[in-house]
Amino acid sequence: MRVEMRDIYKSFGQNEVLKGVNLTINDGEIHALMGENGAGKSTLMNILSGLLKADQGETLIDGQVKNYHSILDSERDGIAFVHQELNIFDDLTLLENLFMNKEYKNKFGFINKVKMQQKADELLNQLSLSFDMNSLGKDNSVGNKQMVEIMKALLVDAKLIIMDEPTAALSDRECEILFKVLNQLKAKGVSIIYISHRMEEIFSICDKITTMRDGKTISTYDVKQVDKNQIVKEMVGRELNQFYPNRDVEIGETVLDVRKIHNDVVDDVKFNVRKGEIIGIAGLMGAGRSETMRALFGLDQAEKELYLEDKQVTINKPKDAINLKIGFVTEDRKNEGLILGDSIAENIILPNIDRFAPRGLLKTKLMDEYSETLAERLKVKMLSVDDLCEDLSGGNQQKVVLAKWIGMGLKVLILDEPTRGIDVGAKAEIYKLMNQLCEYGLAIIMVSSDLEEVLGMSDRIYVMHEGSIKKEFSKEEATQEKIMQVAIGG
Repeated sequence: MRVEMRDIYKSFGQNEVLKGVNLTINDGEIHALMGENGAGKSTLMNILSGLLKADQGETLIDGQVKNYHSILDSERDGIAFVHQELNIFDDLTLLENLFMNKEYKNKFGFINKVKMQQKADELLNQLSLSFDMNSLGKDNSVGNKQMVEIMKALLVDAKLIIMDEPTAALSDRECEILFKVLNQLKAKGVSIIYISHRMEEIFSICDKITTMRDGKTISTYDVKQVDKNQIVKEMVGRELNQFYPNRDVEIGETVLDVRKIHNDVVDDVKFNVRKGEIIGIAGLMGAGRSETMRALFGLDQAEKELYLEDKQVTINKPKDAINLKIGFVTEDRKNEGLILGDSIAENIILPNIDRFAPRGLLKTKLMDEYSETLAERLKVKMLSVDDLCEDLSGGNQQKVVLAKWIGMGLKVLILDEPTRGIDVGAKAEIYKLMNQLCEYGLAIIMVSSDLEEVLGMSDRIYVMHEGSIKKEFSKEEATQEKIMQVAIGG
């Protein structure tokens, strides 16, 4: 399928998001669309798929002008959109989610579950996966849910697949499987628009790269004709001279000593973090990293023995952790990190709301001043702090999640996949912020699937495998090879 988007404009009120964007996708090519969060990538794809209507410009599909009014219109022409934010209903089975509004029925009009299961098994075999399609969404990992979203695209026999950060929640093995499938689809003539901030993926799997900045198209290159530095410069409008900041913070006494966390998922986990220190928690998906942090923060139940500043403490629920000045940036910002229907200001004050309503009445002026200071410090792209979080890009949503904890005067901050789905410019800003927080004495626990990030930001690294911490590395001795060897059980 050949796609041409010509001079596309789109505004939301006074906010001009797209300013004459041009994009051409050829038959059977994997085309990367890159830009900082807020550059307009998702808006452009929402227009292509019929979720939004352009204010100006035209879209041609195989030479014919198309004006889609819904995603069903675009699907009929073979366009499928795999969104960054998962659309999986937790109380339905994965099979029911896969066939939502596309159920197979017999001649009497009843749902033919046997035929649906057979098709699901066929897709699982194609993707070399083996999870239970009759399990509920809530009982599955983020990775499994992401693979079901990809299966939805294969289900409609798509000619063009839009993939927005498809590997953000996938393990290395699942990424390898996905890339194999994408190359198979490409060989069959399927076109793919691939949105990702992971440079190594872009340069290994894509044929072309189009960069966007501030709602405009900047350039289009063949992958073989450009390097990473040029792409970063065009995305952010400047050169990033130093991606990871120098970690020269003075590390002090132990702030949090975890002597035991144990439940059905994690087995007798022990670690500690010191004042001004960043510890990285590495491991493969399913190793128990996120489950450990959820148990520590009181989201999940577990046997725990915890010492904060040499004093034994009890955390049975998140409120207990917050009262102890422990914050948690969860990996699932959409469902657990934000109230999407609330404003930026309302989200930022949530952990500290008592401060703004001492007698039950909210001091809105103080709330706005506080939230504006934090939002501006983290460079959230917004018209005002009254903007709804659901209208922000994924990267700006993550900045709001960070902002709500920064003003708390925390002792410990847990960051679970802090830069997942965030562009390189915003990543550099978050790394700089983490470094600054450490200079103020904050202790940071960082869970990350990005080994380069773990190595670049951590003072010490703990590696988990099958629910337990297997080894601790100093910054000096850690390498990707050593970490992976432990992570796979070596």
